[in-house]
Amino acid sequence: MGKDKQLTDSLFLSEVHAAESVAYLNRALIRLQDIWEEIGIPEEQRVQRTNDVHKHIKGLLDLMIAEEDELKTRLVKSIESCRQELNNLCAELQLPPFEEEDGCTMLQMEKNSRTRLEVMKEQKRQRMEDLKILSVRDRQLCRIMCTTPFAIDLMTVPSLKQLESYKIYLDNLSREKDCRHNEFVSVRKEIITCMDDLERLPETSFEISVMSADEEAFCLSLDNISALKLLLGQLQERKTERELQCSSFRTKIQELWDRLQISQEDREAFSEHMVRSKKKNFEALQAEVERLELLKMQSLKSFTESVRAEIAVLWEKCFYSQEQQNAFIAYHDDNFTEELLSLHEAEVATLKKYYEDHKELFEGVTKWQNNWALFLELDRKANDPTRFNNRGGNLLKEEKQRSSLQMNLPKLEKILKVKIDEWEQENGGEFLVNGQKFLEYVQQQWDQHHAEKEKEKLERQMKKTKQTQEEMLYGTAAKTPSKRRVGGTPTPSKLRKVRPLPRGLGLRTPGRGRTPRALDRNKENISHLRNTPSVILRSPDTQDRTFTFNSIAGSYSEFAVNLFLHLFHFPSQSPTNSEQDGLFKF
Repeated sequence: MGKDKQLTDSLFLSEVHAAESVAYLNRALIRLQDIWEEIGIPEEQRVQRTNDVHKHIKGLLDLMIAEEDELKTRLVKSIESCRQELNNLCAELQLPPFEEEDGCTMLQMEKNSRTRLEVMKEQKRQRMEDLKILSVRDRQLCRIMCTTPFAIDLMTVPSLKQLESYKIYLDNLSREKDCRHNEFVSVRKEIITCMDDLERLPETSFEISVMSADEEAFCLSLDNISALKLLLGQLQERKTERELQCSSFRTKIQELWDRLQISQEDREAFSEHMVRSKKKNFEALQAEVERLELLKMQSLKSFTESVRAEIAVLWEKCFYSQEQQNAFIAYHDDNFTEELLSLHEAEVATLKKYYEDHKELFEGVTKWQNNWALFLELDRKANDPTRFNNRGGNLLKEEKQRSSLQMNLPKLEKILKVKIDEWEQENGGEFLVNGQKFLEYVQQQWDQHHAEKEKEKLERQMKKTKQTQEEMLYGTAAKTPSKRRVGGTPTPSKLRKVRPLPRGLGLRTPGRGRTPRALDRNKENISHLRNTPSVILRSPDTQDRTFTFNSIAGSYSEFAVNLFLHLFHFPSQSPTNSEQDGLFKF
């Protein structure tokens, strides 16, 4: 409705203007006729002049019409040209085709097309500018990383998606460049350190480029990074090889120093080469080994004997049996030659490797042996009657230590058994100590210990029985009381204050019945009866005799033991079966 009203108004105004123009033209012609008549211009001239006015007005209108028609033509051409350019730009910018609004005049259409065209030209210019910037950045990264440029046509207007992909690609490439550069700097630093340690100068063009002061000049391609790592690996391998060689030289030098008894002064003079592994240190170590080897050859006998001493120590550390030791026949050869020395050195190397391979087990066995020796010593002291004279508190400490060892030794044996089983399963052989299995060796030690304990117990019982028989037959000889009583022996005053004996305890005293002195003499036996299992392993030739002794002294011994336990408030009971069995458990 609005447009129709505007159109109607426009037509109305056009008609008004046309009517006014016609009226003005008529008034103008009438005025001209009046002027011509007043002037007195003849009729023919007035007609002529009226024709001229008509021609002039007609020409002027024709000129105006032509100009406006030309304007229309220009507008049409402009619109057509803009349309063509817009279509091309839409195709280049990969945008949908431009569509004109309905109901627009030529002027509006031309203006809209021209405005749209300017906007799209600016978009094209901006995209091409972005593409140029990205391409410059791409060339820089390609030069640094030796890569191929991004696949894009630099002469064609890129789409927004292409520009975004190009930008993401370059961002990723920049991050990769930073990573490679950091890796290059780190690896280069290690390479410089290795070359400095090896005292080596760059030889190839690649090594020269790596060692160059300009880090940015190095091409960060994947091949170069791989070659860089390979170079570092080679240098580190050479460095490690040299350090191992130097370490081997130092070990050899130390052994030769000890065997040749080189003075401490000469050793200290060479000490600077016993730490670092540079080229000069390597050469000095190598020269020292050659010098010492020459000295070794000049003193084969003393050197071989020194190696034999080392072999003997290793045999002991490895628990070699005599049979295993005798297997090395060269040990007893007195024809000292270079070949004999080589055999001894090879044996040392074999023993050292054997010890290192089984070090954990050997240390465990050594620990068990040390604990076992300490246990035997403490057990011997526990059965020594003179230990009661000690007033320094060592008796209690030794007893606690002995009990701890007696409890921990079987635990250590179980741990070693597990380790030995694992070792034998992995190595498919038997782990021997002194030529026999470890557990058999342990069992043998325990059996020997128990046998000695039983032997001592049997001897004490025989001695006690014999003494008891003599007392029963001949009585107890009178003795002058000593001024100092044995620790733990009750005084006569204390004996009078003890509580009554329990019922059923028979006090059958033979002879003159001097019970306290009999207790003094039997104190060792009583202590032994409380600390030793009551199990006696009797041999066939002693079984009957032991039975006879017990039958003779049974009542008196029982009386003495019970009396002593009662006086000192000990429970009057024999060791339980579990206590007896505990001594035989591992």
